[in-house]
This record gives sequence, structure tokens and C-alpha cells, in this order.
Amino acid sequence: MGIIWIGLWLLALPTMSQSLEEYLQMAGENNPGLKAEYAAFEAAMQRVAQTNALPDPTLSFGYFVSPIETRLGPQQAKLSLMQMFPWFGTLRAKEDAATRLAEAKYQLFLDARYELFFQVKQAYYLIYEVREHIRWQEENLEILSTYKALATTAFSSSNGSMVDVIRTDIMMEDTRTNIRLLEQQIMSLELKFNRLLHRPDSLSVVIVDTLALRSESETEVRDSLLARHPRVQALELQQQAAESSEILARKSSGPQFGVGLEYAFVGQREDMEVPHNGRDVFMPMVTMTLPMFRGKYKAAVREAQFSRQVLESQKAELTDVLTIEYEMALYALQQSAQLFGLYEEQVVKTKQAIDLLYSAYSNSGKDLEEVLRMQQQLLRYEMEKATAIKNHRIAQAQLDYLTTKSE
Repeated sequence: MGIIWIGLWLLALPTMSQSLEEYLQMAGENNPGLKAEYAAFEAAMQRVAQTNALPDPTLSFGYFVSPIETRLGPQQAKLSLMQMFPWFGTLRAKEDAATRLAEAKYQLFLDARYELFFQVKQAYYLIYEVREHIRWQEENLEILSTYKALATTAFSSSNGSMVDVIRTDIMMEDTRTNIRLLEQQIMSLELKFNRLLHRPDSLSVVIVDTLALRSESETEVRDSLLARHPRVQALELQQQAAESSEILARKSSGPQFGVGLEYAFVGQREDMEVPHNGRDVFMPMVTMTLPMFRGKYKAAVREAQFSRQVLESQKAELTDVLTIEYEMALYALQQSAQLFGLYEEQVVKTKQAIDLLYSAYSNSGKDLEEVLRMQQQLLRYEMEKATAIKNHRIAQAQLDYLTTKSE
């Protein structure tokens, strides 16, 4: 229920945002880390094209410094061409392994994209929070200025204490310092935001925000997390690549075959006439490798099997980690909604108390300290409301990342 009624208080925020969507698009187009991930995927795709090609044919040429005499004449030179062929299915297994690894790279690119969007949203909402804090601090400064004027008037008419004036001055100076510190914090937050978008540091961040509520049940969200998360799918594809690598290792232990031609250049005999004198020799050839040393092939098979075990364990660990992150984000979402409701109620009550205390002070000139204390309490509640909004949105953004939703 807390996630549903939170939409009521979100209406108090500015109308929703094409701006954040534009920032996300800009980050997706410009971020160097994301470009690097996509380039890694493209490189992996190029490796796929290399795997299904046969070995280059071998062309050999030999010249006899001392010609070998034969019945038809002296052999002067030889030219041979040989093409090797791997064992049946070897190229297919190699291509399958490379294809699965390329698909895994693409899933890692998608994960980097979703994570980048989460980082952009997180930085965006942090800027929103600090700007809201500045706004409330500035409003508080104006109210304190009014209280100071009232305390000064009361002191001048001997109806108040100079301590009230000094106390108000102290609180105003504290507020000014807080505003300066928050403004400095905004600069560092905007720099981080601009770097995520890979744009000039000097550009200001425009906050025009809103929050879309989600209607999925928790079970559906959890299922989508486990089924669709790119890092989980990347590990599954790497497992498939390891299976293909095991098949490749087994097939690599088979012999390779070669087919070729050899052409020998024969000179004519000068000492006698023979049939076919000086006729060149043309000889087809077949060759086969003998994989006698099989230890390396067995080791390659075991390596692929161990790789599959590693990936299976990594997948199980990742599933646990993502589930924990999901539960923590869901708790943060619900907690921030409940805290906002609490602070909203406390703001109303605190304002009522301030009105009563202010009226009493205006009449008696006493208890300004209590008015100031309640005013600072009101400031804290207003700032905590902004923090609750920020926490709610960051939690929703993290759920978007975990459930692979970019918007």
C-alpha cells in the first residue's frame, strides 16, 4: 500500500521530465565506458568470422642446385600446393564457441548500459536532493530573519532578551554556512553527472523530474530479475561456449587430412633419346597428421569441464547477490515511502505548534528559544522529505537496473 499512496505526495513535485530521458539518451550515446563495451562486442563478432575458415594452403617451391638425374631427364625444381582439413565438426565447434562468447559480450554491453542509466539517475536524484535542501535552508534563513527582527523589536521595547537576538544571529550564520557547503556539494555532484554524460563540466544540470509507479507484483519482478538480467545471461552463454570448447577439444584430438599437388620440372636428356624425354612430373598427394601425444588434448577437455564448473558457481553466486540487492532495494523503496508519510504528518503538526508558539511570543516576548527550536525541527522534516523522495527514486532506479528496465 505504501508504494501506491506515495503517488499522492509525488504530485507536489515538478511535472515529469522529458529532461531525464534526454540525459539518459545522451549518456548512452556519449559515455566512453559504454562505447568500449560495445567495441568489445564488435571485436568478438569479428572473431566469429575467423573461426569457420580453413587453414591457409601451403605453397612450396624447391630448386635443385644439383639436379637429380632420372630416366626422363634431370629434375630441376619442384612446386607443391597443400590444403589441410581439420577433423569433421571441428570448425563448427570452434564457431559455436566464438558465437556464444560474442553473445555474452553483448549481454555485458547491455548490463553496462543499464548500470550507466542507474548511475545517471542516482546522480540526478542526488542533485535534486541537495537543491531541495538549499531551497529549504534559504527559506529558513528568511524566517529566521523575521524572527530576528521580532526579537530586536521586543528587546528595544524591554519586552524581550538580547539573548534571543544573539541566538537568532547564531542560527542564521549556521544556515548561511550550510547553504555555502551545499552549493559546493552541488558543484561536485554536477561534475560527476556531466562526466557520466561525457560533456563539459561547466554545464548546469536541469532538474525537471517525475516518478512512474510500477504495478508488477513482487513475484513477477523477482522472476524477471532471475530470467532477464544480462549478467546472468552472459554467464549462461559462457557456459554454452565452454561446452562447445569441450567438443572442440575432443575433435581436435582427431587427425587432420591434407590434399595437395606436386609438380616437378624435368629437363631433357642430351646424351640419348628416350620416350617422353624431359616430361614434367605431376603428382597428387594426400597427407594425414598422427595425433599420438594425446595428453594436451585430454588437458584441454578437462580445462573446458572445469571452466563450466567455475561458471556454474559464478552464476549461483550472482543470482544470490542480485536477489539480495533486489530485496534491499525493495525495502528501501517501501521504507522511504513510509518515512515520507511520517515526515508529512510531522510537518503539519510542527507548523501548528510554531503558529501557537509564535502567537504566544508576540504577546509575551518569552519562549523565542522554543519557537526557534521548532522552526529547526520543521526544517529538518522538510529536508528529510526531500531525502525520502531521493531515496525512493534511487531505490526505484536500482530496481529498474536489476529488472533490466531502462526507463
